[in-house]
Amino acid sequence: MNVGDILSSKTKAVITVREEDTLETVATLLASNRIGAVPVRDDSGDLVGIISERDIVRALSQDGAHAHSARVSGYMSTNLVTCKPGDSCKAIMESMTGRRIRHLPVLADGNLVGVVSQGDVVKVRLEQSELEKAVLQDIAIARP
Repeated sequence: MNVGDILSSKTKAVITVREEDTLETVATLLASNRIGAVPVRDDSGDLVGIISERDIVRALSQDGAHAHSARVSGYMSTNLVTCKPGDSCKAIMESMTGRRIRHLPVLADGNLVGVVSQGDVVKVRLEQSELEKAVLQDIAIARP
């Protein structure tokens, strides 16, 4: 199973924000879509960052109520870690765990095609484990 397989089971629309959007706008978008992070694009549509729930919490702890009207550009992560549709689940799990990140933008030919979360990867691993368990049970039952 690879990243492309995960994306094929998700909705095709990629929700993004702009650098000039406010943190309040982002928080509303995250809550209404039940997602934990959103990629940030510049005016030409290029991926320039990602902003997460964690970034918003950090902004609120630093700047209090003023953070609501603050711009995304001041709080987004710009040191992006991305993946490609052909990357394996194992590879992205290692990357996410090692770098302590929960969301990876997926790029194909330099274009943003999706976002994969830790939750997406855990779901795949659980499905794989259930399948392996069923196969092993079938083998055990088939033995005389």
